[in-house]
Amino acid sequence: MHLSDATWTDADAAATDLAILPVGSTEQHGPHAPLGTDAITAEAVAEAGAEVYERESDGSETDDQAVVVAPPIPVGVAAEHRQFTGTLWVSEDTFRDYVRETVASLAHHGWDRVVLVNGHGGNVSALREVAGTITREDAAYAVPFTWFEAVGEYSDEMGHGGPLETALLRHVAPDLVREDRVEEAREGASEGWGEWVSYANLAFDSAEFTENGVVGDPTDGDAALGEELLELAAESLADLLAAVERRDVSRPPHK
Repeated sequence: MHLSDATWTDADAAATDLAILPVGSTEQHGPHAPLGTDAITAEAVAEAGAEVYERESDGSETDDQAVVVAPPIPVGVAAEHRQFTGTLWVSEDTFRDYVRETVASLAHHGWDRVVLVNGHGGNVSALREVAGTITREDAAYAVPFTWFEAVGEYSDEMGHGGPLETALLRHVAPDLVREDRVEEAREGASEGWGEWVSYANLAFDSAEFTENGVVGDPTDGDAALGEELLELAAESLADLLAAVERRDVSRPPHK
């Protein structure tokens, strides 16, 4: 059940303690992909993972109350893209507070086991930290899940506006991909993220190493790959949801 589509009475009838909170970003993804890519892909994976979990947990296609899907958080930790117009960002403190308070509101309604489905690399460390804070200090349990880290062998191919994100967009939101600019995106892309010397990244902003914001070759990401990525991410998420649902989330006693 997606809260954006439900009435409050629908939500009140949901007999579950499990929720998904998609988390994305509004930031540049090259000349061919929308600023909302990270929120769009996070929400698509969240919904697909919920469908797989509901089907596997209930044995049918009809139970849409096994997990609640919240609306996505659309702005994240993205100052590294600030040189590209349209990018929005907040501080890590603001981001963590927003996630924490959103999870608290979910928990208030009884959905106190929450998977944070993330679509933006810049959110990863802040999400891990806030999930730990929520679990240790609040009346909820939270765990982060970044979809492009959960797609098997393809995880190593993640760039930025590159093959994986372009492929998933071509599958879930093809009208938003500017196909006439994909070649331009490829030509201005860098091969990898950052400028590395002695295992240290000298660059803090993407504009330092990529001409148009793209990392990786988006021409390698077709809709068929996107469909496979969505299936892989959804299966991984469904497995995680099952583990979160059955986990003993009581905290160990003080020693």
